[in-house]
Amino acid sequence: MSLAASCPRCTSPVTGEGASFACTVHGVTEPLWRPEQADYDSFADLVGRSNDLPTYLPWPMSPGWSIADFGCVGNAGRVRATVTTTVGTSDLDGEVQVTIVSEEPGIGLGARCAGTTYDDPGSQIGHGPPAIRVRAGGRTVPLWLVDDRLDGPHADSDGPSGDDDLLARAVFAGEADGRWLWLVMRPASAALLLHDEWLLADVTGFGPEALEMPFGGPRPAW
Repeated sequence: MSLAASCPRCTSPVTGEGASFACTVHGVTEPLWRPEQADYDSFADLVGRSNDLPTYLPWPMSPGWSIADFGCVGNAGRVRATVTTTVGTSDLDGEVQVTIVSEEPGIGLGARCAGTTYDDPGSQIGHGPPAIRVRAGGRTVPLWLVDDRLDGPHADSDGPSGDDDLLARAVFAGEADGRWLWLVMRPASAALLLHDEWLLADVTGFGPEALEMPFGGPRPAW
């Protein structure tokens, strides 16, 4: 099998097989299926598992960018989350990493990729005007900036570590078709690459263009 099981919420190992898996930290869980190395065959495996859950990529991809990682969460024919990470460079930011998660509430994969406290984006979503809008699945999706220092258990804390974290990544989230849509940019300054109607394409609907997808690059640390 080209995809291996792991925990969607953390890097701890899982045990089990078939429809029953458990994480050593989070207990019984639906596993994250993720390849050891991103390639076309394992990506085809992912798409085959994804059912009607979208798997988003920035598309068309800029020259020199590649798909470094991907995965899906679920079991027994039901997928509840998908994730992709693309990597490339920009003149201003150097190496850039873009992670996109589409998930049902409570899964926790988006929070793991974003490095935030709670499984879901939190109460900031929908408050005030959105930070950006993207085009996903043929519709415009508003996304809000997620900063869980605003409502997390350490909301009043500050200092160098918090400042470094803000510089390390920018996290945006919103709702698309009843699911959370997360967009995580590393470093945070790479968010300047975003613009209204930035296009996210669902690769489960790709035809011949799937053969044009480039794979490679450093695997993300999430």
